[in-house]
Amino acid sequence: MNILIIENEIYLAQSIASKLSDLSHNCDISSSTKEGLRGTPYDVVLLSTNISGQDIYPVIEAYKNAVVILMVSYVSNDTVSKPLAAGAKDYILKPFMIEELIRKIQHFQNHERLRRQNQTYERYLSHTFNSINMDEDLDKVELPLFICSGYQKYADAFAFRYAAHHDKTLQFISLSSVKAFSDIAAQNDDAILFITDFQNLKKSEHKPFYELISGKKCIVASTDPIDNLPFKVIEIESESHLFDQGEILPIEEYVKYIMIHFQNRFPDTELSKKLGISRKSLWEKRKKYGIVKKK
Repeated sequence: MNILIIENEIYLAQSIASKLSDLSHNCDISSSTKEGLRGTPYDVVLLSTNISGQDIYPVIEAYKNAVVILMVSYVSNDTVSKPLAAGAKDYILKPFMIEELIRKIQHFQNHERLRRQNQTYERYLSHTFNSINMDEDLDKVELPLFICSGYQKYADAFAFRYAAHHDKTLQFISLSSVKAFSDIAAQNDDAILFITDFQNLKKSEHKPFYELISGKKCIVASTDPIDNLPFKVIEIESESHLFDQGEILPIEEYVKYIMIHFQNRFPDTELSKKLGISRKSLWEKRKKYGIVKKK
């Protein structure tokens, strides 16, 4: 990281810079706020608030896109409260252990990494679901809810849009996981659960699953039709519309789709023949994709 240290106590500034440099950070030192306004971008600015007669606010404004950490000798409105309100991110009280300063820097470093990562995910999801139109009034949809769609992307789009519309965190759980039931039980009530692969559950597991999610805020997705459910069901589209999306599936995705949706309708001998592969290859692909054949 590129770090600017604005501190008129040169020995202190050099000591901080030396220890941060040992951790592979690039450090510059300025002894005044005017000198610190050098126009160079920094990731972190360590700003002393007790440089006599100097205004720290132009520095906070100039580096509003950086993490500004105040180095203060005492806590007051002028040294902490007002600078934080102006855009500084945190403060540390002198004298301090360098480990505490490093902890603060790493905290904001991780925060920035996660912020950028979330932005990337949000852009990707927005792009992925952009072509999917839905008519459901998200204010009137009550949970728990089951979504039946032969095209998993439709259920995904509904779940992410519902969570965003209600400003809630979405927690993803696949029923293909051996820990799925315990993960569902451990989730707090504040998040919305998005549970997929209901079609992989055995019929003997349906009743325990219904009891587990009763009263929980969850959206359950199935690529197979479901009968006699004790919860509201939305059928977004039928599987016959899968290829009406203007997309061409890769061969592996096509084989996987056919196996998931038709393995319970055809015996393995006939299914492998339709796919043009051997029964052994069909078994190997089922194992590779983690597809459970219902009995």
